Amino acid sequence: MKRQIFTEDHDAFRETVRTFLTKEVAPHYEQWEKDGIVSRDAWRAAGKQGLLGLAVPEEYGGGGEPDFRYSAVLAEEFTRAGAAGLAIGLHNDIIGPYLTTLGTDEQKRRWLPGFCSGEIITAIAMTEPGAGSDLQGIRTTAEDRGDHWILNGSKTFISNGILADLVIVVAKTTPEGGAHGLSLLVVERGMEGFERGRNLDKIGQKSQDTAELFFNDVRVPKENLLGELNGAFVHLMTHLAQERMGIAVAGIAAAEHLLEITSQYVKEREAFGRPLSKLQHIRFEIAEMATECAVTRAFLDRCIADHSAGELDAVHASMAKWWATELQKRVADRCLQLHGGYGYMTEYRVAKAFTDGRIQTIYGGTTEIMKEIIGRSLLG
Repeated sequence: MKRQIFTEDHDAFRETVRTFLTKEVAPHYEQWEKDGIVSRDAWRAAGKQGLLGLAVPEEYGGGGEPDFRYSAVLAEEFTRAGAAGLAIGLHNDIIGPYLTTLGTDEQKRRWLPGFCSGEIITAIAMTEPGAGSDLQGIRTTAEDRGDHWILNGSKTFISNGILADLVIVVAKTTPEGGAHGLSLLVVERGMEGFERGRNLDKIGQKSQDTAELFFNDVRVPKENLLGELNGAFVHLMTHLAQERMGIAVAGIAAAEHLLEITSQYVKEREAFGRPLSKLQHIRFEIAEMATECAVTRAFLDRCIADHSAGELDAVHASMAKWWATELQKRVADRCLQLHGGYGYMTEYRVAKAFTDGRIQTIYGGTTEIMKEIIGRSLLG
């Protein structure tokens, strides 16, 4: 089915993204995977190409284009290229809205130009060793000292944790914490007491630096409070729909691409004297996955259009996130199986997609949390 949500401008942008991936990412990606981190040069190249800060107002160096469909194009093309390490979606679609909607004029002037140029790489630090999806369990504290905060605590599984120059930290600013006692503080590279731990060794997305962060009596200026004091819970809930949509878009794009390369593989690979594609079981497997992808694509494109129009609610974003990522996981497993022993070899794209994509049902809110959100909306 021909997709109907994109215009000629989106198609032209897709070609720009593909050219960037071919020239600036593909030649270096294998080395980044070995290094466990991407080059800062790639971030600056992305900024120069206009891929960073798509929705940031032009006065700060951004694209001035809030249309989420451009972000969807980025997510789809990076997924098809297998380039999960360069976390532009995190930068643009998750952290960007916090800075543009919550930042003061002074904060925007200070941070957004570098955000758009690639000179300032960003991260958001919510997860702690003892608190994942449950924000009520956050233990990192920020004590009011008049003209500054004293920040203490630790975070883990922080994407861009090693590279980040600017980290939005969720911390308790009241003894109780929870829904009415959390705030967002911006910690900048070089602040005394801000330390980075290990670049964590993951089973997939090897080139995406994921780290532990430690805050030991970090002096955070009052002007680095982002948004309302004790308002972090509401701020976080407001922007989760876009985060989940970005993950969902990558999920369906990954499933479709895996189906595409596996369909080609079974046409070429022979068993028992004929191509695998001549076996009924193989045709049934491909038919089932193709149908599941087509149905999911129709729903996702509707969600993309709704979100671009500012009409997508948290419930449908949660539906999109859990369904698309679980589909991605199933399709990756089935496609690896259809590749046989070759599917277990890292030189084959399906093997990398299998490990890179496994996190999709976990970060951004687990499948179980998504179902809880949906269930509560229906049953109270």
